[in-house]
Amino acid sequence: MEEQDFMRRAIELAGRGRGWTSPNPVVGAVIVKDGQIIGEGYHARFGGLHAERNAIASLTKEARGAVMYVTLEPCCHHGKTPPCTEAILEQGIARVVIGSRDPNPKVAGKGAALLREAGVEVVEDFLRDECDRLNPVFFHYITSGTPYVVMKYAMTLDGKIATHTGASKWITGEKAREWVHQLRHQYMGIMAGIGTVLADDPLLNVRLEGKKSPVRIICDSKLRLPKDSRILRTAKEYPTIVAHAAGDPETAACLKRSGVQVVAVPDGDGRVDLKKLMRFLGSQGLDSILLEGGGELNESALQAGIVQEVKVFVAPKLFGGSKAKTPVSGRGVALPGEARMLSLEAISQVGEDLLLEYQVRKEGQGCLPES
Repeated sequence: MEEQDFMRRAIELAGRGRGWTSPNPVVGAVIVKDGQIIGEGYHARFGGLHAERNAIASLTKEARGAVMYVTLEPCCHHGKTPPCTEAILEQGIARVVIGSRDPNPKVAGKGAALLREAGVEVVEDFLRDECDRLNPVFFHYITSGTPYVVMKYAMTLDGKIATHTGASKWITGEKAREWVHQLRHQYMGIMAGIGTVLADDPLLNVRLEGKKSPVRIICDSKLRLPKDSRILRTAKEYPTIVAHAAGDPETAACLKRSGVQVVAVPDGDGRVDLKKLMRFLGSQGLDSILLEGGGELNESALQAGIVQEVKVFVAPKLFGGSKAKTPVSGRGVALPGEARMLSLEAISQVGEDLLLEYQVRKEGQGCLPES
């Protein structure tokens, strides 16, 4: 095996922690001696041992003089666990190959520097692009203090998310719907608008054994959440936040008695201020949100600039109809050159449906020039 193979094994291991480590990153580590793997591990759960310490715990022989491949710079501070740099030095590991740099100010180059000062050979940025792709959520949250937002929707081939009567079950097939539950497990929060709640009465939970459900966030400007909605009836089972702008105090008190956390984040027009809401959610430790809104909330989220990624299921169906709902409603842009630009990251097939995954281009990247 070559060095790339060892790091790619660490990347594979890191992915096993997805959904369980938030708001910490997913990390994998492999220890190699004489060309053979003698220990490997990953960060399995928030509060548990980090990847480096789990790899050390699995050693099949002494690690003195060995090489460690780790997808993220080892930590050098005391948190819920002791510093990983300390464990590396205790084992006499001679060389550490690092994939991603850690933007956390508590680490940010200090881990690598500490190892070098102790005489360890350190290689940085090894397969960095591949390692960076493990942790867009962590990188965004640790540098901005706000959640990483992924807009997800399913539409027909003619761009409809419901028929002209409002019916939307089901656009995608069973395999795609199961994939969405896997996706919900990966994010700390799931957000929808009151329109979606009134139309579909969703639970917004994860219905897969052994997976966790996200915190439910409902944008409900005037506190119209029905008392008999499944969201309200299960608020003590699944943590639920309702964000409003001009809700009645008595209604807010009723929601609180039902187990809902109610937060007022008004903008100047009597609507929920999504930027304020993101700052609040970030302060509560939520590092990521899966946005499963309707056209209005999706448009508001894009206008507010809070969306980092878009995942779209395209079903092999045609609904037709000029009044059928679309994924992003509102007024829209006036000219093609004003369009919000996306960068295609991946295309895959899930059952009969097509999954398109995009990054939202940052401001200033603009549109592609016309040929």
